[in-house]
Amino acid sequence: MTTTSDPEPGTPGFGVRPEDAVAEDVEDAFLDGDRAFEAGTARAAFSHRTFRTVYLGAFASNIGTWMQNVVLGALAWHLTKSHLYLGLIAAAQLGPLLLFSVFGGMIADQYDRKKSLLLLCLQQAVFSVLLAVVTVPKAPNETLLLVIVLIIGIGNALYAPIFSAVVPILVPRRDLPGAISLNSVQMNASRVIGPLIGAPIYAAFGPSWVFVLNALSFGFVLLALTRVTLPAPTPSGTQGWHRVVEGFRVAARDRVVGQSLIVIAVFSFWCLPWIPQLAAIADENLGIDSDSGTFGLLYGCFGFGAVLGALSIGTIFAGTSKPFLTRIGLVGFAGLVFVFGTMHVTTAAFAAIIVLGAVYFAVITSLSTVLQQALDDSVRGKVMALWIMGFGGMVPFGGIVGGKVIEQWGITPMIAICSVVSLALAWWADLLPSRPSGVFAVGSTTTRPLP
Repeated sequence: MTTTSDPEPGTPGFGVRPEDAVAEDVEDAFLDGDRAFEAGTARAAFSHRTFRTVYLGAFASNIGTWMQNVVLGALAWHLTKSHLYLGLIAAAQLGPLLLFSVFGGMIADQYDRKKSLLLLCLQQAVFSVLLAVVTVPKAPNETLLLVIVLIIGIGNALYAPIFSAVVPILVPRRDLPGAISLNSVQMNASRVIGPLIGAPIYAAFGPSWVFVLNALSFGFVLLALTRVTLPAPTPSGTQGWHRVVEGFRVAARDRVVGQSLIVIAVFSFWCLPWIPQLAAIADENLGIDSDSGTFGLLYGCFGFGAVLGALSIGTIFAGTSKPFLTRIGLVGFAGLVFVFGTMHVTTAAFAAIIVLGAVYFAVITSLSTVLQQALDDSVRGKVMALWIMGFGGMVPFGGIVGGKVIEQWGITPMIAICSVVSLALAWWADLLPSRPSGVFAVGSTTTRPLP
């Protein structure tokens, strides 16, 4: 059996999704006797060669990133036993997403995406090596550690919107849900594999070797990018400062886009502070040391659940309404996060965090699909920068607030806040388009139906 695939890089039609190309794909499959994959599924998206190459390179690189992320949290807690410092490390990792993502989105929609991604990968690799050097002593300088993590975080904040803008244009629009699902899968599969590798290396050899391996892992995505030709961005016609604020204009004028961004920002700040505080929760509620392989396994179970949740959106629930899945998932998350956050039985906690991870990332993947299907390619980078600001940028600051709540009142009140806010969002989030299109192009009052 053969499958449909992208045009070769550099040939006419690469990175373009005209409706006649869709009809041509179907006709070719019929005439050649092929069986095309069902549109919108994960398998259909993975059949496109350019998407597959970039996807696998990013997957390998993200394994190294999550090795580093989980070890940084464990190291911060081991050095200080401070909820505040743990929150500050998370803020240094992810906080720049709140401030710099909008500039990454501008780069994605105006400049050569391939060169930008290559340069930013190199920057993060170099500073990961410096991080390894700083953490060679048993008592590294905590301030210097924080500064280097912050610089890596800035590089990631510029990189993430560009990569998020690239992934959807590597497949036809009809296969966009499958591509988003698969991208979520690799993000979360790396959460499983990274901690399972990183935590034992940290326990046996210390943190520096983990950071060196992360630096080397960027070689996978660098190699993948050198082997493909990425479509050039489609300019939206805006200039100067308007390029930066264009994403906000789209969010203000399109209700579905605006609501999707509000939901992800509120959810990330108020419902996810338990993630940056997971090392403390594991220690205080479950008796799991943050520098042990058991903690890496717990984090891996969370990532494994997230993989299942993300993959389900492109397989089992490929044909199910994504706005409906978002709302029902928020209700499920509210109950599951309370169960896990108040649990003191270690064995049961491993099972609970798998289910929690699955529901959590089913919500994220569904909501991301709703947003991506509502966007025109000319503004995708700028709007996805706002998504990343809300999704990644809000989490560490919520983690700082969550750490202060834990220090003042304990873990259970912090978890209760997560649950209540999630339920409120489930009630408020009406993501169904009020008009038949859901596709918005800046400077135009016309709309076109979603495929």
